[in-house]
Amino acid sequence: MSWRRLNGQKIELPIKEAVEQAIVRETEKGHKLKVCIGSDSQVRSGVVEFATVIVFLREKKGGFMFIQNSKAKKKMGIRERMIAEVAKSVEIAYALCDTLDAHKVELEVHADINTDPHFQSNAALKEAMGYILGMGFVFKAKPNAFASSSCADKVV
Repeated sequence: MSWRRLNGQKIELPIKEAVEQAIVRETEKGHKLKVCIGSDSQVRSGVVEFATVIVFLREKKGGFMFIQNSKAKKKMGIRERMIAEVAKSVEIAYALCDTLDAHKVELEVHADINTDPHFQSNAALKEAMGYILGMGFVFKAKPNAFASSSCADKVV
């Protein structure tokens, strides 16, 4: 799976190396970073399209993100789709956590799941929360999950 920047520029390095280079570059500029990882999906013509983002937040100085898109040609219910989104985010968080820890960069995993029981996505809230917290990551859901509900949502 290939990664890109918001401007469409392809990231040629393995994602772990690209993230480390970004952290080193930003910290050398004096920025304190936080990383938020999230995924979102849309169903179009029976195909589930996913977007996973790694959002780098510079304290009081904006941010930038790396993006990965993928597709699944299988029928999924809302609960299964929400858990698939979370699994994609957790997979990336797990791959990057050693690098982030080594550079003392805070990490959050965002789930595009509504905490309001009146929304369909709420059906997967407990499982998603358990999955993310069980892996040892900080969990955020809507309305605080901007990496998934705003950033990934715009690029899916």
